[in-house]
Amino acid sequence: MPDLLLELFSEEIPARMQKRASEDLQKLVTDGLVDAGLTYEGAKGFATPRRLALTVHGVTARSADTREERKGPKVGAPEKALEGFMRAAGLSSIDEAQIQSDPKKGEFYVAVIEKPGRDAQEIIAGLIPGIIRNFPWPKSMRWGAGSTKPDTLRWVRPLRSILCTFGPETEDPEVVPFEVDGITSGDVTHGHRFMAPQPLRIRRFDDYTDKLNAAKVVLDSARREEIILEEAKNLAFSQNLDLVEDSALLHEVAGLVEWPIVLMGTFDERFLNLPDEVIQLTIRVNQKCFVLRDPKSGALTNRFILVSNLIASDGGKQIVAGNEKVVRARLSDAMFFWETDLKTPLQARVEKLGNIIFHEQLGTQLQRVERIRSLAKALAPATSAKVAEANRAAELCKADLVTEMVGEFPELQGLMGRYYATAQDETSAVAAACEDHYRPQGPGDTVPSDPVSITVALSDKLDTLSGFWLIDEKPTGSKDPYALRRAALGVIRLILENNCELSLTGAIEQACIGYGDGMKGVAVADDGVAKDLLSFFHDRLKVYLRDQGRRHDLIDAVISEDADDLRLIVRRVEALSEFLASEDGKALLSGSKRAANILRAEEKKEGRAFDSTVSSELLTHPAEKALAEAVDISVGKAKAAVDAHDFTAAIEALSQLRAPVDAFFEDVMVNDDNTQIRENRLNLLNRIRQATHTVADFSKIEG
Repeated sequence: MPDLLLELFSEEIPARMQKRASEDLQKLVTDGLVDAGLTYEGAKGFATPRRLALTVHGVTARSADTREERKGPKVGAPEKALEGFMRAAGLSSIDEAQIQSDPKKGEFYVAVIEKPGRDAQEIIAGLIPGIIRNFPWPKSMRWGAGSTKPDTLRWVRPLRSILCTFGPETEDPEVVPFEVDGITSGDVTHGHRFMAPQPLRIRRFDDYTDKLNAAKVVLDSARREEIILEEAKNLAFSQNLDLVEDSALLHEVAGLVEWPIVLMGTFDERFLNLPDEVIQLTIRVNQKCFVLRDPKSGALTNRFILVSNLIASDGGKQIVAGNEKVVRARLSDAMFFWETDLKTPLQARVEKLGNIIFHEQLGTQLQRVERIRSLAKALAPATSAKVAEANRAAELCKADLVTEMVGEFPELQGLMGRYYATAQDETSAVAAACEDHYRPQGPGDTVPSDPVSITVALSDKLDTLSGFWLIDEKPTGSKDPYALRRAALGVIRLILENNCELSLTGAIEQACIGYGDGMKGVAVADDGVAKDLLSFFHDRLKVYLRDQGRRHDLIDAVISEDADDLRLIVRRVEALSEFLASEDGKALLSGSKRAANILRAEEKKEGRAFDSTVSSELLTHPAEKALAEAVDISVGKAKAAVDAHDFTAAIEALSQLRAPVDAFFEDVMVNDDNTQIRENRLNLLNRIRQATHTVADFSKIEG
């Protein structure tokens, strides 16, 4: 079967756009082929700094003929109805339609629409120009003499040529002829911009990749990444050094070169006095280079790896020298920022936070720091943190936002706070909290374990959540511009992974108090904010637990509207899960559901709820007497265990109901002819329902 080869060759494709562009090209073309009635066996897209390419294997040579019968109006229908039918069916006269008869509906018109299949080349020639003209680049441009015309082609950078061939492996493929904005499709591409710019005539995909490789172009970005990583490691090893791997940088650099050449540069050792993260970020951001470390000490060295896009006649000496010059200048800037920042203590910077707006309705970063301080002092007992250290850490946690280094590299916020706090002899707990209070920033991020860091991290996130809830800026659907879902997950992980005994309702109310009475939006005194935010935490907790493999129905069964100790919720789920895996658990679940179903039916019939008052005098059968006695004992034990937060013991107490519940349903008729006995037995069933509710709502459990 034939193969399609497409290449769109341009001046440049930014590295950040290449992966998405190759995926878009593959999807647009293959979807278009399928919509036109063609099938294919496989497809793969590619991208380099100058070209998008796509190969589609095993394309059918022609689409199938189609025949469609379209039912129309009845014979004798009004003229307008007939005209609409003919227009939709493509008929020039109603005589071209067939007349069919139905015993119930009578005679009606039917248009038989037959469409012959089309050659794949014809389909491709009609498909590709539209894809090119409407390609979903995040940013695009017009160029040349026609750039002022609105209908001129837009592309990420000037499009120079289009290669499009189609044909079977056993024959020479043909060029699929079409034209886009004066660019005619052909079978020619070009090699490396500097080392092999001459035109290359292409037949099929294997021929394409071989000729590009000979012309110093590695088409596959994954292969370019492999080459860079392997050669960088080898070059580092030759100097007894280790490469500091950076997958994001590797991906970016592979998008900057078509023929990667790995070289090594150096910088002045005095710059090693900078924090390692500053050195790495400076070199990474400004020159897209990798840093190297000493394998014995783990410390960074004064050498770095750079990737060139050509083989230089001097072995790369001038390229290395040029990169070294830029790295030296940027590290000099970083050293200036570092030394300048060290001259001013973090404490002296706090007031400057009043010049930074956190949010128009939620005040400045200085106001936020004051709220975090107040909340941290309130939360310290729950996290076992020293109040004085929690207060100090909260006071300094945002001060690095007004340093020179963070101004240059915002991604270093928190980290630089730790360095500067350490340099000015703050305690290790305070310094660590300056960095760690931002964590965790996602599902894969580590959770702080030091009590001071936990306290400030909780305070920071609870302040953010409470503030946005107060001004009614909550996440909606897929929109979450302030990352509030991430903040809530962070609170959940901080509490659970550190086993913090914390009332979320109390913490939220305390956070709301920090905003005072004069802010816009929902009044602080309205406890609806705390309830609604607690419900939001419940939703995020369900997601968190489901991701850990917990059953959704068990989570729903144990979370009550006012449950605000996350640890206890998780313990209930764990105990309930273990219990329901046992035979006693399965049997009690079945019995409790049977009791609930009977009660629900009777309550609906009588229009009232039954209470739990059971008269011992009306208990006539030994099985119901035994059940009533067992319920009394189990409920007392279960409640005591729940009060002690021992949910395993509570479940064990309930498990004692299994045998008497089974015996009751086996031997006792609930709907006795005696009205008093019947109601007493229904009240007994209600006691069973209430007993299980001490641990969970069994009605929400599946099975």
